[in-house]
Amino acid sequence: MTTAIFTIVYYAFTVYQFMVIAYVLMSWVPQMRETPIGQLLERLVEPFLAPFRRFIPPLGFIDISPIVALIALNFAHRGLNAILQQLLL
Repeated sequence: MTTAIFTIVYYAFTVYQFMVIAYVLMSWVPQMRETPIGQLLERLVEPFLAPFRRFIPPLGFIDISPIVALIALNFAHRGLNAILQQLLL
């Protein structure tokens, strides 16, 4: 049972990380954001990226907020794993 919970959490965070990466890569090809998949990714990822973009200004043409967001997502994943480990084991 506990292994299943850790596996589900792992895959959920991994899928979301790939969604963020795909959304960032889609910014290089603006036409991709107009597709149904692009619009779906925008609805799912932009609310997560918005707070980081508010506090981290772009450096010229480079937006480093997605990198910081992915690092924060990694910390959240590790923190949730630690909490679950304390509760379940």
